[in-house]
Parts: sequence; C-alpha cells; structure tokens
Amino acid sequence: MNTQELANVFQEKFGTPPLPRSFFAPGRINLIGEHTDYNGGHVFPASISLGTYAIGNKRNDKRLRLYSMNFAQMGIMECDLSDLSFNDNHDWANYPKGMLLYLQKSGYDISHGADILFFGNIPSGAGLSSSASIEMVTGILLEGIYDLTIDRLKIIQLGQMVENEYIGVNSGIMDQFAVGKGKKDHAILLNCKTLEYQYAPISLKKHAVIIINSNKQRTLSGSKYNERRKQCELALKDLQTECHIDSLGELTIEEFEKHKHLITNITNRKRTKHIVYENARTVEALDKLRMNDLQGFGKLMNESHISLKDDYEVTGMELDTIVQAAWKQEGILGARMTGAGFGGCAIAIVEKNKVEDFKKKVNAIYHRTIGYDATFYTASIGDGAKEISKEVVQ
Repeated sequence: MNTQELANVFQEKFGTPPLPRSFFAPGRINLIGEHTDYNGGHVFPASISLGTYAIGNKRNDKRLRLYSMNFAQMGIMECDLSDLSFNDNHDWANYPKGMLLYLQKSGYDISHGADILFFGNIPSGAGLSSSASIEMVTGILLEGIYDLTIDRLKIIQLGQMVENEYIGVNSGIMDQFAVGKGKKDHAILLNCKTLEYQYAPISLKKHAVIIINSNKQRTLSGSKYNERRKQCELALKDLQTECHIDSLGELTIEEFEKHKHLITNITNRKRTKHIVYENARTVEALDKLRMNDLQGFGKLMNESHISLKDDYEVTGMELDTIVQAAWKQEGILGARMTGAGFGGCAIAIVEKNKVEDFKKKVNAIYHRTIGYDATFYTASIGDGAKEISKEVVQ
C-alpha cells in the first residue's frame, strides 16, 4: 500500500477534491528509562518505522469527518466544530478531536471543518504509543491544511494535554516527544522536567532491535498506571519533609539511600527506588552508546527489567516470560519490557545472524508457558512526525 492507495480510499469515503495532503507520525520504543518521565527524570526513546498515516483536506463548512481504515466497521465519525467534547461512542476518534479542540483553545484559527482518513500499522494495544502517534499526526496535519505555524514542542505539549485532560490518562510527555522529535538512526536522551534533550546515534551494524509483542492487550487508562503515579506522588511528599526537591527524578542514588526512611510506606519506597536507580541507568546509557559499548548498554537494559519486575511491579507473567527467555539465547545483548507494562511489548538487541533462531526459540518457550504465540518485529529507527508524499506504507 502507498499514499496514492490511501488517497483512493479517501476519495471513495469522502469524495472531496482536491487531492488530500499526506502525513505520518511514528510509534516509539523506549530503550531504557521506564516510568521516569512523569517523575521528572530521564528517558531514552526512539521513533520507529511503524506508525500512523493521516491524509486530509479542509472543508468549507464546520463539519469534522474522521475515518480509520483500522476501524472500518465503525464508519465515518462526524461532529461539528461547535461540539468537540469527549464522546464514548466516538472511540478512537476522540484523539484527533481532542487535538483540534486544544489547538482551538490555544488560539489557532481553525474555523472550518476537515475530512481526515487514518491508517495505522502499529499493533493495537502493544504499548508502542499508538495514541501519541495519532495525536501527533493529527497535529501536524492540522498545521499543514490550515496553513498554521506551530512550534513542534507546542504540538507535543498539546498532545500530552489531550492524553491527560481529554482522554484521562495521567501520562508523561515522553511518548509525544519521541514521536514529534524522532530522528533516523538516533535515540533521544530527554530530561522530562526541563525538556532538554540530546540525540544519541545508535550504531547497530551487527545487531538488530527486535520488538516482541506479548499479544496480551493492555488498556492504559484501565491499568494500574495511575496507581503507580499516585504512589510516587505520596513518596515525594514524604521526602519533601526534609529534601528540597520538586520531583523524584532530582534524587541521586546516594540521596535516596540516605533519605529513603522518610518514605513510610514500604511499597512506595520500592517504587521510588526503581525511579531513582532507573534514572541513573538512563543517564549512564548515553555514555555507553557514545563509547559504542553495546555490551554495557545491554546490561543496563537487563537491570532495568529486573527493577521493573521487582520494585515497580509492572511486568507480569507474559513480559517476564519473554525477557527471561531472551536472556538465555545466543547473540543477545540485552532485553527488557518497554512501555507502561501490564502487557504490551518487550525489546531485545540481538546479533543479526542470530535473529531467526532467537525468534523461534523465544516463541517456543512463550507458547509453552503462556499458551499462545508472541509476535516479532525487526524495528528500524526512523524520523519523527512529518509530511510525506510518495513513501511506501508498510
């Protein structure tokens, strides 16, 4: 499938000239630094070749018509610009509706409706940030078709607001940032408190990044994600009785060990331990990649998963089975869950000439333990959200 074929479907569904403009926003993986984003720490994401395509035109009236090829059975979602409120019946379409609403609230001139078609090839519920992908592709499409000039960071921040305030998922800014600012063959070390960032080249000449979908569906807003965030907030309040900090991400390991007794709840103390040690691992990961120390980077990935399993308790049997099976295989540098957890995906860095054997053996263990197959993807690290023309849709 290519953009012309998407345009053909667009014409079939909407029948509106002229030819629509085409945009793409990737999904993301997080190489290390999990659950640190909403705690003011560092993360290390990269945008991937899988993502969301959006093609659209401005209308002459105030109608908004949205259609997803992934949810064809739901037909065209319609509403008026005068009522962009959240609607359970609109399901997936609430994400683009929210972006349009928040752009309007920010003072951007959007006085006409639009026809927009979406197509995504991110596995549903895999934890590769399909929601941020649709938010960001909507944002840059609206910027394009309405001839607006919007700073990319502003679109990123609006995407997070849609997630937090409109959809109701209390997530950090990492997903939208990675999707909006991604760079081919680079990861991003992002300070989630200051939004300072730097690109790190990923030199994987003899290795591949393998995404392993557990095929256990996860619904972020229905998971224990918000519970974990609340636990971190309570721990921060305990620490602030003596520590002058605004977020857990400001704590060094030494400071945490000195003051951890202030966190009265043992579970909350474990959550904080993960955040502090994970943040340190994430900063160290940049040095490892700059020195091309992939062995050292892989070791940090393994330590990250153990911490997410034992201290943050967000992995579960499916992800643990995948990662522990991956650790046993030849050619493995490191493996860990990625994303919020509670299902979704793991990632592994594997020697290219061992990839097929790796997939076969890991899946055999997974199927024997869980009862169904995992799905494997070889990821390439691609650019962030952008307008496209005749690129191939995979």
